[in-house]
Amino acid sequence: MAIDSLRSVGVLGRMGAALLLVLATFNPSGISYYHWLTQEPTHPGAARVIVGVLLLIGWVVYVTATKRSLGLLGVSLLVALFAALLWLLAERGWLQLGANALTQWIALIIAGLILGVGMCWSFVRRALSGQADVDQVDNR
Repeated sequence: MAIDSLRSVGVLGRMGAALLLVLATFNPSGISYYHWLTQEPTHPGAARVIVGVLLLIGWVVYVTATKRSLGLLGVSLLVALFAALLWLLAERGWLQLGANALTQWIALIIAGLILGVGMCWSFVRRALSGQADVDQVDNR
């Protein structure tokens, strides 16, 4: 039971970190790395460069893990699922999609969720199939 709750915390932590990465890079509120960087474009400064490199490291880790665990087909299926859900919400009149901040927030949250699923997919696959994922290691 303790291991299952630890895995749940780990999954939620990874999903939260993915959302934080996406929203820290850019979001419509005006408080993001993008906005910080473009406020005074004449001189980036060391702090901006350090934060940019840290964000880039985060993106490389998350995108690489998502690519390895889900692959192009898996990411495409998730995008299709989220697109169909948005279509359903718009078709029912519950959501108005357009060039507005809400649409940007939705797209960013979906991107974060896809990255988070990519980081957690091994847990899901193991729970569903009982099989663990192992990266191939060349022991020469």
